[in-house]
Amino acid sequence: MTNQIKKVGVIGAGTMGAGIAGQVANAGVEVWLLDLPSEGENVNSLAAKGLERLKDPDMPGLMSKEAESLIRIGNTRDHFHELEDCDWIAEAVVERLDIKQALYQKLNESCKESTIITSNTSTIPISLLTKGMPKKFCERFAITHFFNPVRFMRLLELVRGEFTRDEVIDTLDLFSEKILGKGVVSCLDTPGFLANRVGVFAIQCALHKAFEYKLSPTEADAFFGRPLGLPKTGVFGLYDLIGIDLMADVVKSLVSILPENDAFHKYSSQIKFMSKMIANGQTGNKNEKGFYKQIGDERQVIDLSNGSYGPHERLKTPLLEEAEKIGISFIIKDTSPYGLYVWDVISETLCYAASLVPEVTDDLTQIDDAMKLGYNWVQGPFELLDEIGIEYFVDRLKADGRDVPEFLLKGINNKFYINSKSGLSSLSPSGNLKPIIRPDGVLRFSEVRQTLKAINSNESASWFEYEGAAIVEFHSKANALDSGSLDMISDAISESEKKGLRGVVIHNDFQHFSCGVSLWSVRNCFEKNDFDALDAFLIYFQNTMLQMRNSKLPVIAAPVGMSIGGGFEVVLHADHVVGHANSVMGLVESFMGVVPAGGGCKETLYRWSESLGDGRKGAWKSFMNIGLGRKANSPQEADALSMRRANDVFHMNRDRILTGALSSIETTSKAKARNPLALSGEDHFEEMLEWLTTNHKNGILTPHDVTVGTEIGRIMTGGNCASGTIFTEQDILDAERSSFLTLAQTQETQARIVSMLDNGITLRN
Repeated sequence: MTNQIKKVGVIGAGTMGAGIAGQVANAGVEVWLLDLPSEGENVNSLAAKGLERLKDPDMPGLMSKEAESLIRIGNTRDHFHELEDCDWIAEAVVERLDIKQALYQKLNESCKESTIITSNTSTIPISLLTKGMPKKFCERFAITHFFNPVRFMRLLELVRGEFTRDEVIDTLDLFSEKILGKGVVSCLDTPGFLANRVGVFAIQCALHKAFEYKLSPTEADAFFGRPLGLPKTGVFGLYDLIGIDLMADVVKSLVSILPENDAFHKYSSQIKFMSKMIANGQTGNKNEKGFYKQIGDERQVIDLSNGSYGPHERLKTPLLEEAEKIGISFIIKDTSPYGLYVWDVISETLCYAASLVPEVTDDLTQIDDAMKLGYNWVQGPFELLDEIGIEYFVDRLKADGRDVPEFLLKGINNKFYINSKSGLSSLSPSGNLKPIIRPDGVLRFSEVRQTLKAINSNESASWFEYEGAAIVEFHSKANALDSGSLDMISDAISESEKKGLRGVVIHNDFQHFSCGVSLWSVRNCFEKNDFDALDAFLIYFQNTMLQMRNSKLPVIAAPVGMSIGGGFEVVLHADHVVGHANSVMGLVESFMGVVPAGGGCKETLYRWSESLGDGRKGAWKSFMNIGLGRKANSPQEADALSMRRANDVFHMNRDRILTGALSSIETTSKAKARNPLALSGEDHFEEMLEWLTTNHKNGILTPHDVTVGTEIGRIMTGGNCASGTIFTEQDILDAERSSFLTLAQTQETQARIVSMLDNGITLRN
C-alpha cells in the first residue's frame, strides 16, 4: 500500500507544515510545500522561510541535501495546480475553522478522487472540519497529528471520522509507520486526543503543585524528571522549551474543548506570576529568558518569590540520588515535601489517564505509547502503575479519601501488563487479556524483555537469549559504559560461542544507545590518584572491542539516539550496524579533555585511510574529526565522515531496528583484522602542531585544546617517528591509551570532567 503515496502536498509552511514536508522528503518522497503568496519580489517567501527553518543547525529537520532537493516550494495562488495529482495532502494552516473549510472546498474541486486529505489540527473535531462537505470527501479525510519537531518526535496520532474509509486509514498508518518512521497511535475524535490530553495535564499539575509546595524550578525539575523516567527538562524547563506564552495558549485551547467536569480544569487557571512573565517578554528559550536564562557560560534560575534571577546550581540530595537509582516506587514513599510533591503529581496524572479508559480509548497501550512517543516518557502511565503496584496505589488513594477511577479497580491483584502464553498482553476494560500486536517487522525490546529472563545481568547491563541470538542491553544512567557493561558484552560473546548461538546483537530501547564511558569511573580514578586502575580499565575496554571483532560469531550493533564517545567505539567495532535515521554518532572526547581510547582513534584512522586511499590524508581527516569532536546527525552525514561502512543500513522507524538486526545475522560477514599501517611521521605531526598554534593565536583554541590536539596528532602520525614507520593495530591502541592517561593527569582535564559531572553533561544532540 505504501507505493500509493508517491507525491505529497503540504499546505502551510509554519513550524509544523515545514516539519511534515521535511520528514516526507527525508523518506525520499517528492513534496510540494505551499503557503500564501507574498507581496514583493519573492512571492514564495513564506514557503521559503519554512524551508530555511528546516536547515537550523541546532535542530535540523532535513537529513541530507538529497532530501532538500525533493522539496518544491510555492504558493497557493500560483502553484495550487501542483496538488491535483498528489496522493496525500496534509493541511497545516492556522487553527481557524472558516479558513480550513474554504481550503477543503477548493481541494475537493481540484484534486483527484483518490487523494487523501488530512489536517494536523488537535483542537477542532473532524465533524466540524468536514461539516457541509460531500460524503465522498469525508470518506478520504482524516487527522494526522504530528508532534514538534516532526523529524525527531516519534508520535503520530491518527484520527478517523465517521465516514473515513478503512483503506484510507490503512494507507496512512502504513506509510506513516514504515516510510515516515512514526509510531502511530489510533485515536478517537475526542478533545485533545491522547498525548496532549494526558501530557498537558501532567505538566499543569506539576506546575501548580510546585507553586503550592513553594518549590523552586530547580527543585521541581530535579524530581519531576529523571527519577520518574521523564525528560530531565522537568516542568519549568519544559515550559521554557515550548514557550511560556505558547503553553498558555495550549491550556486555553484545551479548556475550551474539554467537558466541564474534566479534571483538567483543576489545573488550568492562570498563575499571576507567569502572566507577569509573559507581559515582560520572559517567555522561555526563544527569548533567552524564562524560568531559566543563560548569561555567557552561566545558567541562572528565577526566584519565584520575587522574580529575580540567581545562579543555578544542580540540586544534590541523597534522596534525589537514591530516587534516580531506584525509581518512582522509592520516591513516592518519602514523606518530605519532595516526596509528597511527586506523589501528588504522579497520582493525579495516573488517575487522570485511567479515567480515560474506556470512554476515550479501550486500549491502555495507546495511552502508554502516546506518552512514550510524544512526551519521551520512559514508561507510560500504566507501566508506571505496574511498577508502583496497583494495590498500593489504590489503597493510598483510599487512605487519602480520594476517588478511585473504575478502571484501576480492574487491575487490583493483577498487573496491567501480563506475560501470557501468547506473549505480552494488556488488561482490557472488561478485565480480559488482550495480546499486544505490533505491525509486521516492528519489535520493541522493552516489550520483548518482559517475556524473557536475563542469562546474566548486573547494574550496568544484561544479556538475553532471543530467537537463537544474544541481545546485550545497557541500562546504566545515560547507558554510560563501565566495567560492568564490558563484562556483559564479553560474557555474551563467550557464552554465545559455547552455546552455538547465531550471533550477538547490542541494542537497547532507551532514549540513547550509549553516551560514552562513565566519567564517574574516570573521576574516581584520578581523585584516588589510581591511574593503574584507569589503565587497567582502558586495556579491558580495548580488549573487549577486539573480542567483538575477533569473535567467530557476527556481532551487530543496533544503535538508537546518541552513540557517542565510548558508545560509538562499540558501534565502530561491530561487524555490521543497523541504525536509526536519527542516530547521533561521533567521538566527542576532546570536549572533555581526553582522546578516544577504546579503539576509536585507531578505527577512525583506518577508515579514513581506506576510503581516501592515502594514509597522509587519512591522518589529517582523522585529526580534524576527533579534534573537533565532529558528530553525525544522520546516516548521510556519517557517510561523509567515514563513520559507516558501505553495508551498514538504517531504518526510518527505530521500532524496526531490532528486527533488522536479527534478520541480518546470517548475511553478515566477519570484519577482518587490521593490517599494519605506514604512518605519516614527524613532518606531518609538525604540520598539525602548526595548525594548532595558529588557531590558538587566533583565539579559536584554548591552551588545553592545543594539548589535547597534540596528543591526537601524535596518535595519527606516529609523532616523532620517520614517515612510513609501520604501526600495528596494537601499537595504535597503546598510543591511544598512553595519551588518555597523560591527559587524565592534567588539572585542566580533571576540572572539565568534574564540572561536567557536577553541572550535568550538556552535549547537544
